[in-house]
Amino acid sequence: MKIMVETSARHVHLTQEHLDILFGKGYALTPKKDLSQPGQFACVEKVEVVGPKGSLKMSILGPVRPETQIEISKTETRTLGIDAPLRMSADLEGTPGCKIIGPKGEITVDKGVIVAKRHAHFTPDDAKVFGVTDGQAIQIKLDYNGRSLIFGDVIARVSKTAGLAVHIDTDEANAAGLTGTVDGEAIIG
Repeated sequence: MKIMVETSARHVHLTQEHLDILFGKGYALTPKKDLSQPGQFACVEKVEVVGPKGSLKMSILGPVRPETQIEISKTETRTLGIDAPLRMSADLEGTPGCKIIGPKGEITVDKGVIVAKRHAHFTPDDAKVFGVTDGQAIQIKLDYNGRSLIFGDVIARVSKTAGLAVHIDTDEANAAGLTGTVDGEAIIG
């Protein structure tokens, strides 16, 4: 069964408290582009994320979240000098932190830097059609630009607010030779 595969490049999710420090009290994010997940958007605003070895400019994704989270690829862990673990979004306990610099201030978070585990978003109805349950590991087959590849251990995330899509990071997209959004084939079971 076909499913859209998107590359999720490095980005930051901020709490309102951290947004206020970085951009000014009462600041509201400026949507630039809607994302495949309903209600989520890429923002005009950017921040600088600083690690022991280096720094990277990063986009902010909105809306604000309950916890600040920084999602990077394994390659970017080397650039920053941060040994970020492979985790699902919001699984932040025991993760390293970093410094984040905005136009009005800076913060240091003691946790929140992760390499996001590849995952597939399904609504409950989509999950029934595909025959998957929340947390189930599936495979996604890609055959693009002559670089056929099967990603294993893609975690199904079932939610009423989901938009049907697979998210992989830039390292994974490069391995598959992807440019932009493509259709993949879900292999269940």
